[in-house]
Amino acid sequence: MAARALCSVDFEVFGKVQGTHTGINAEKHRLVGWVMNTQHNTVVGQLQGEVGSVSRMKKWLKHTGSPKSRIDRCEFKNEKTISKVEFRNFSIRK
Repeated sequence: MAARALCSVDFEVFGKVQGTHTGINAEKHRLVGWVMNTQHNTVVGQLQGEVGSVSRMKKWLKHTGSPKSRIDRCEFKNEKTISKVEFRNFSIRK
C-alpha cells in the first residue's frame, strides 16, 4: 500500500477566534501540530498531516471556525510537503 502524502502549513486567523476549538477540530481530522492565542487577538499555529485532512482543516479555519467565532481572514504560509510529521499530537500552547 502506498504511503499517503503529508504536508505542513502555518496559519494565522484574524477576528473573534479561539484556539481551543481549533485543536479539537484538528484532532478530529487526525492532524498534529499546535495552536496558540496571541496578544494581538489572533490565533496562530501549524498543522501537519495528510494532504486531504490539512485541506479540509484550512477550509474550516477560513470559513467556519468555532461556534461563536467571527473570522475576518485567515492567512496560510510555509506550506510544504513533508516525509513525516514532526509532532506526536495537537497541542494548545500558552
